[in-house]
Amino acid sequence: MPAKQRRVRFPRLTLRGGMFLAAGAGLLLLALLTNQRDLLFIAGVLLAIPVAALGYVSIHRVRLRVTRMLRPPVVPAGGEVVVGLGVRNLSPRPLAGLHLRDTVRGRDAGDAGLTVPAGTPLPALDRYEGGPDTGADSVRFEYRFSLPRRGLYATGPVLIRRSDPFGLASGEWAVGEPHDLAVTPRVTALAGRGLTGTLNDGDVPERLRHLNHNADPLIAREYRPGDPLRRVNWPATARLGAIMVRQEEEQSNPGARLVLDTALRGGRGRPTVVGADTGAGADSGTDLGGPRLEQAFEVAVELAASVGVHLLAAGYRLDLVALGPSLSGPSLSGPSQSGPSLSGPSLSSPSSGSSGRLASPGQANATPGRAGGRGGLRGDPPTVFLPPGGVALLLEGLAGVKPADPPDPAETAEDAAEQTYTFGGPAVKPGPPASVEPSTPESGTAAKLSTLVVPGGLLPTFAVLVAVDDRDLAELADLVSQSRPAVAFVLPTVRTDAVRRLREAGWRCIPVHQTPDIPRAWEDFIGARRPLNDAV
Repeated sequence: MPAKQRRVRFPRLTLRGGMFLAAGAGLLLLALLTNQRDLLFIAGVLLAIPVAALGYVSIHRVRLRVTRMLRPPVVPAGGEVVVGLGVRNLSPRPLAGLHLRDTVRGRDAGDAGLTVPAGTPLPALDRYEGGPDTGADSVRFEYRFSLPRRGLYATGPVLIRRSDPFGLASGEWAVGEPHDLAVTPRVTALAGRGLTGTLNDGDVPERLRHLNHNADPLIAREYRPGDPLRRVNWPATARLGAIMVRQEEEQSNPGARLVLDTALRGGRGRPTVVGADTGAGADSGTDLGGPRLEQAFEVAVELAASVGVHLLAAGYRLDLVALGPSLSGPSLSGPSQSGPSLSGPSLSSPSSGSSGRLASPGQANATPGRAGGRGGLRGDPPTVFLPPGGVALLLEGLAGVKPADPPDPAETAEDAAEQTYTFGGPAVKPGPPASVEPSTPESGTAAKLSTLVVPGGLLPTFAVLVAVDDRDLAELADLVSQSRPAVAFVLPTVRTDAVRRLREAGWRCIPVHQTPDIPRAWEDFIGARRPLNDAV
C-alpha cells in the first residue's frame, strides 16, 4: 500500500514556465496590434504549453512508499542523528524529475530551523516490479544532522516535488508520516558513586517493620566478594566456620527524591537581578527577562538529568517531583513511535524494576483538562524511576519537559483553598508536625492527617530551583522534615531572600550559574558533607 500522501503545494509554474507565459502574452498582444496570424499562432503555442504542464503535474500524482530509519531514535543534545530514507515507486509507469527534501520540526515549537536535505534530485525510477525493494524502482540514501537543543522533534514527512518533462511546472506532495525523535538533555558525569551510604535499604523493609515490629527480616548467607564488612554476621561465622553475612529477605532499591522547579512562579512579573554578594540568588532591581529565565531553566533540566542519572546508575529508586504540573502526564511522555511512553502502564510492585518506571497511583487524581494533573508537592504523587531501565525513561521524559503556563487566577484560588498533600500517600491537610501512620481515608471523606506521609522514611532530597515564590517556599519548608539531607541547587534567578528562607528552613543551598558549574556543585555537596546520621 502506498504511504499516506497529501498535497502541500498546488502545482505552479517554474521560472521557465513563467517566461513562456510572459513571452506568449507579449506575442499575443503584438499579433493583435499588427494583425499577423503567424505571431498569433506562436503566441497560442507559448501560452498553451505552460497550461498543459500544469495539467500534467496535477493529473499525474506520485505514488511512492517512503521508509525511514533513525539511528539512534534518542540522542543527547548536540549528538548526531543518521537518517536513512528509502523511496520506492508504486506506480505502473516510470517516474522522473523528482526532487526530495526532508524537514525536522519541533513537536510544540513548530519548525526547528532545519530542512535536510534541501531539494535533493532523485534518479529516474522504473515502474513497480514487486519483490524486495532493491531493484531499479527503488533508491536509498542517508544524511546526517544534529540538534543543539533538547526537545521532542518530528522528522518528516518527506516532501516530494515533481516537475513536467520540460521543467515548466511543479507540484509538491508530503509522503509518509512523521517519526518522533527525542533529543535528551546533556548529562554531566558526577564524582563518586551515588551517595556515600544510605538512610535505609528501600521501602520494602520499612513496610515489613511497620507490619510486624517483632519480625527479624535478617538471614545469614555465605560471604560473596564485594559484600560490605559491616554486614558480616560474626556469631553465624563462628558457629558455621565460614564467613557469613546478613541479608534482608526483602530488599528494594534505596530511595532518593528529586524536585524540579517547572512552575517558575517566582519569575513571572517579578523584578529581579542577580545578586553579586551571595553568589546565588537574585534581588529586586531589574526585570527578569524571558530569555534569561529560559536559559536558567535549561541549566536546571541538565542538572536534574545529571543528578537523576547519577543516582539511578548507583542503584537508587528515584522519586521525581515537579513544582509545576505533574511530570507523570503528557509533559513527561516519551516519543510515541521511537521510544516507550512515560505515561504507559504502571508496574505492580517496586521489585519489578526491569522496565525502569513505577507509575504512581496519583495519576488518577489528575484534574481533567489540565495536562499532567495538579503536580507540586501537594498535588499528585511523584513519578518513580527504577534502575536500570529508568535512566533511559528519565532522559526521554526530560527531553520534552517545559515550564508550566501561567496559572489561571480561578484555578490558583481553588488550589490555595484545597491544598492537600498526596505525596506518595493519602491526602494530607497541612498542619503542625506530628508522627502518624499512613491510612486510607473513608470514601467521601477527607483525610485529617497533619503531616507529610512518605513511605520508606527519610529520603535524600535534591531540589533544583529556578524561580520560586512564597507558596513553593512553604511547601519546600514542609518537605525538610522528610528529607535527610535536604540539598537545594539554586539558579541565579532565585531571589536572595528566597535562598535565605530556604537556609533557615534547613535546606543546604548550593549555587549553580551555568552548565560547567554542575560538577563543582556536586563536589561541593559530597566534599563538605557530614556523615548521614548527622546530616540535616
